[in-house]
Amino acid sequence: MYSIRGQRSKVVAPDPFWQDKSNRCIQKQPFCIHSRARCSQNKELMCMWLRIGRLVQQPGGYKAFIPLPFPPTEPLCLSPQLEVKHGEAMRLIGKLDGISQLLPDKDFFLLMFVRKEAASSSQIEGTQATMVDAIEAEVIPQSAQAKDVEDIMCYIRALNYGIERFDTLPISVRFMRELHDKLMRGARSTQHPFPGDFRYSQNWIGGTSPSNATFVPPPPLEVPQALGDIERFIHAKDDNYPPLIKAALLHAQFETIHPFTDGNGRTGRLLVTMFLWQEKVLELPLLYLSDFFKKNQNLYYDRLQAYHSDPAEVYAWLDFFLEGVISTANSAIQIASNITNIRERDMAKVHKLGKTSAATAVEVLRNLFRQPIVDVAKIQEWTKGKTRAGAQKIIERLIDLEILAQRDPTKTYGRTYEYRSYLQLFEREKEN
Repeated sequence: MYSIRGQRSKVVAPDPFWQDKSNRCIQKQPFCIHSRARCSQNKELMCMWLRIGRLVQQPGGYKAFIPLPFPPTEPLCLSPQLEVKHGEAMRLIGKLDGISQLLPDKDFFLLMFVRKEAASSSQIEGTQATMVDAIEAEVIPQSAQAKDVEDIMCYIRALNYGIERFDTLPISVRFMRELHDKLMRGARSTQHPFPGDFRYSQNWIGGTSPSNATFVPPPPLEVPQALGDIERFIHAKDDNYPPLIKAALLHAQFETIHPFTDGNGRTGRLLVTMFLWQEKVLELPLLYLSDFFKKNQNLYYDRLQAYHSDPAEVYAWLDFFLEGVISTANSAIQIASNITNIRERDMAKVHKLGKTSAATAVEVLRNLFRQPIVDVAKIQEWTKGKTRAGAQKIIERLIDLEILAQRDPTKTYGRTYEYRSYLQLFEREKEN
């Protein structure tokens, strides 16, 4: 994505969404479910948004996309197929919520899901570092110097900041700016990201200039109004949109506006997590879609591009998003179940040690679910008072129990160890 200076465009009054007035849905709510895709007059109908904006000629000789007031006045109705998919997504979210409540030390496991989300979202933007790289960098900071691990670390900081900020500030335009500031301060960028500031120049996606770009978002002076519409949409209580549908539309509309110079994709994906947690869809923020988007990256971009096409392919985007929720919830359910099994298995192993050794090993094992890559210094930190030799002895016992394994067996100095079976839960899932 690149940027140039832009000017405020003139918005021409939109054409009517519905040319055939007999096909207008007269449902009062902006959102409704038609089990047979019929309106209240029993007339066949495809109840959708036909347009969310229009291309407007700019002084620079290119056309930029100007959003219409959001959401459109026409109702958005789920087709029978999307209704079924939405129901399945909500069922799985409920199952995930129930399973997550059974996990001990919930915050420890949550951190792993956060790291996984941070790595996947950053990799969509070109980051090469992995979740494992980020975990290792928390133990050995110098290991991050030759890699772009800082992108992942910035994402984790931003996500944690957003969760904490909810105590005093709901999702809003101000919240978006603060989130972007935490995300981009210190992260890689294709150009100056101006952390926390909306862009003051025209950006574009694809191509070498706006004239040959795949998509040109709204000019800078259109951004505040467009984001204001999103803020009102987020907090509207009488629009009848289910939270998952609202989250999908929020993400697509934010990416359409592309309000920042850089970091729009990462910020937009963070907002999905923040919104679903704000709406209490889950007790814990465990539903992270970036891994699904990464696995289906080309389709992800295609669906976002089609969302603001003319006519707008809103249904295709909603179908893709709900498929992502279903896939992600299923994966998280399996991981949560496997975590419980591994924990029970390995706790049984350490309890077979002598009384004193078992007590220390149990505490180390608990912490390994939060930090599954360690060195001797980290074990000393956790055991408080153990000498270096004592910490090394604990590591050797856990290696004998096949809980820990040395990451690089050829190393003699600066060795690190990993809780391999636990890490593989997340790594195998990413490969599937």
